Amino acid sequence: MLSGLIQQFEKASATYATANGVERDDDWFILKLQEEMGELTQIWNKITGRGRHKGMTDEELATALADETADVLGHVLLFAHRNGLDLAAAVERKWLFRPEEG
Repeated sequence: MLSGLIQQFEKASATYATANGVERDDDWFILKLQEEMGELTQIWNKITGRGRHKGMTDEELATALADETADVLGHVLLFAHRNGLDLAAAVERKWLFRPEEG
Protein backbone atom coordinates (compact mmCIF):
# COMPACT_ATOMS: atom_id res chain seq x y z
CA MET A 1 0.00 0.00 0.00
CA LEU A 2 2.58 2.58 1.06
CA SER A 3 5.08 1.80 -1.69
CA GLY A 4 2.49 2.37 -4.41
CA LEU A 5 1.34 5.60 -2.80
CA ILE A 6 4.93 6.78 -2.40
CA GLN A 7 5.61 6.15 -6.08
CA GLN A 8 2.54 8.17 -7.09
CA PHE A 9 3.61 11.11 -4.91
CA GLU A 10 7.18 10.81 -6.19
CA LYS A 11 6.05 10.97 -9.81
CA ALA A 12 3.78 13.97 -9.16
CA SER A 13 6.48 15.79 -7.19
CA ALA A 14 9.19 15.16 -9.78
CA THR A 15 6.87 16.38 -12.55
CA TYR A 16 6.07 19.54 -10.55
CA ALA A 17 9.75 20.17 -9.83
CA THR A 18 10.73 19.80 -13.48
CA ALA A 19 7.91 22.05 -14.68
CA ASN A 20 8.82 24.75 -12.14
CA GLY A 21 12.60 24.54 -12.12
CA VAL A 22 12.74 23.29 -8.52
CA GLU A 23 15.79 21.40 -7.32
CA ARG A 24 14.66 18.69 -4.91
CA ASP A 25 17.85 18.38 -2.88
CA ASP A 26 18.00 16.78 0.58
CA ASP A 27 16.99 19.99 2.36
CA TRP A 28 14.06 20.63 0.03
CA PHE A 29 12.17 17.59 1.30
CA ILE A 30 12.18 18.61 4.97
CA LEU A 31 11.68 22.29 4.19
CA LYS A 32 8.71 21.54 1.93
CA LEU A 33 7.20 19.34 4.65
CA GLN A 34 7.59 22.22 7.11
CA GLU A 35 5.98 24.62 4.64
CA GLU A 36 3.00 22.32 4.20
CA MET A 37 2.63 21.92 7.99
CA GLY A 38 2.50 25.71 8.21
CA GLU A 39 -0.26 25.83 5.60
CA LEU A 40 -2.21 23.12 7.44
CA THR A 41 -1.81 25.03 10.70
CA GLN A 42 -2.99 28.24 9.03
CA ILE A 43 -6.20 26.59 7.82
CA TRP A 44 -6.74 24.96 11.22
CA ASN A 45 -6.39 28.35 12.88
CA LYS A 46 -9.04 29.76 10.57
CA ILE A 47 -11.43 26.88 11.26
CA THR A 48 -10.99 27.13 15.02
CA GLY A 49 -11.43 30.90 15.19
CA ARG A 50 -7.77 31.74 15.69
CA GLY A 51 -7.31 33.24 12.25
CA ARG A 52 -9.21 35.33 9.73
CA HIS A 53 -11.38 33.46 7.27
CA LYS A 54 -10.47 35.94 4.51
CA GLY A 55 -13.86 35.43 2.88
CA MET A 56 -13.66 31.63 2.87
CA THR A 57 -16.90 29.76 3.49
CA ASP A 58 -17.11 26.84 5.92
CA GLU A 59 -17.18 24.50 2.92
CA GLU A 60 -14.08 26.10 1.42
CA LEU A 61 -12.29 25.85 4.76
CA ALA A 62 -13.18 22.16 5.07
CA THR A 63 -11.91 21.51 1.55
CA ALA A 64 -8.71 23.45 2.28
CA LEU A 65 -8.20 21.42 5.47
CA ALA A 66 -8.45 18.16 3.52
CA ASP A 67 -6.18 19.49 0.76
CA GLU A 68 -3.49 20.68 3.16
CA THR A 69 -3.65 17.40 5.08
CA ALA A 70 -3.12 15.56 1.78
CA ASP A 71 -0.10 17.78 1.09
CA VAL A 72 1.38 16.94 4.50
CA LEU A 73 0.81 13.22 3.91
CA GLY A 74 2.46 13.44 0.50
CA HIS A 75 5.48 15.28 1.81
CA VAL A 76 5.90 12.90 4.76
CA LEU A 77 5.99 10.04 2.27
CA LEU A 78 8.40 11.91 -0.02
CA PHE A 79 10.70 12.70 2.92
CA ALA A 80 10.69 9.08 4.03
CA HIS A 81 11.39 7.86 0.50
CA ARG A 82 14.25 10.31 -0.02
CA ASN A 83 15.84 9.17 3.24
CA GLY A 84 15.34 5.45 2.70
CA LEU A 85 12.97 5.07 5.65
CA ASP A 86 10.80 1.97 5.90
CA LEU A 87 7.56 3.54 7.07
CA ALA A 88 5.63 0.29 6.97
CA ALA A 89 8.09 -1.27 9.41
CA ALA A 90 8.05 1.87 11.57
CA VAL A 91 4.24 1.87 11.71
CA GLU A 92 4.25 -1.79 12.69
CA ARG A 93 6.88 -1.11 15.36
CA LYS A 94 5.37 2.11 16.75
CA TRP A 95 1.63 1.63 16.14
CA LEU A 96 1.55 -2.18 16.40
CA PHE A 97 -0.20 -2.95 13.12
CA ARG A 98 0.77 -3.63 9.52
CA PRO A 99 -0.25 -0.82 7.12
CA GLU A 100 -0.70 -3.24 4.21
CA GLU A 101 -3.36 -5.12 6.17
CA GLY A 102 -5.58 -2.05 6.54
